[in-house]
Amino acid sequence: MPFRQSLPLLDNDVLRTFVAIADTGNFSTAAEAVLRTPSAVSMQIKKLEEQLRTTLFLRDARSVTLTPHGEMLLSYARRMIALSNEAVSRFVMPELSGIVRLGAADDIAERLLPSILKDFAGKFPGIMVDVTVDMSMRLRRRIEEQRLDLALINYSTRPHAAAGELVYQDKLVWAGARCGTAHLRDPLPISIWEDGCIWRQVAIAGLENMKRPYRVAYLSANTMAQRAAVVSDLAIAPFPRSYITEDMTILGVKEGLPDLMNFDVRLLSSGELSVPAKAVAQSIREAYGEMERAAA
Repeated sequence: MPFRQSLPLLDNDVLRTFVAIADTGNFSTAAEAVLRTPSAVSMQIKKLEEQLRTTLFLRDARSVTLTPHGEMLLSYARRMIALSNEAVSRFVMPELSGIVRLGAADDIAERLLPSILKDFAGKFPGIMVDVTVDMSMRLRRRIEEQRLDLALINYSTRPHAAAGELVYQDKLVWAGARCGTAHLRDPLPISIWEDGCIWRQVAIAGLENMKRPYRVAYLSANTMAQRAAVVSDLAIAPFPRSYITEDMTILGVKEGLPDLMNFDVRLLSSGELSVPAKAVAQSIREAYGEMERAAA
């Protein structure tokens, strides 16, 4: 009788592969993430589907999507992997627990922190990361006052000597809506941050030096609000090149706009770091390293 049969045990290694495919939507990309060949990944999923007697993925030429049963399993898989990591960390890494106070500039917090923290929580479930989002100059002050353990800031070396550890180099560019017309208007509508932001200073100084009439159409300390103004074609804004998405385009000298600056993303720390803080710092370095390789 079916109810007298012993149920098969799910392999956490196979579940990790399953979650990687669900997150990336691609067998080959997932294979790279779990350090296996695409054929080995396919065999793992085939075995899992046979074990559960159901289809987990719908495949076409370009992408992979979850079936309803696949979505149900994904919830279980995430919880099982998280519980496994938590149990193992209690024995293998008992010292990796506690709170790490991390500061991040708004654009970094929106674009990168979610993926960094998600990956970190999976590896080190005993560590809680307390995040503060603020302007770079205020985060630097918090580091100096030792109110933060780590801070990720956007940093221009022009007025000051380099501080902290360089983790990424980027360029500030003018962003407009793809096929938009905001940059053709006179005066030019711009969306910028509040006073004290180095990007605001550089953008306005560049426009004034070339005598380009402008008006501040949107003023916000929130990058998401800035992005909304740009993609709606209500204004243009100075953004990091790495922040430009498919619904935006880079504008420049050809459109009558000044060239902007290069800048660093730097990781600051307040003195000697605890073991948990060192683990957070290493996760940040790895995330930016992957971002640099992807851009190459």
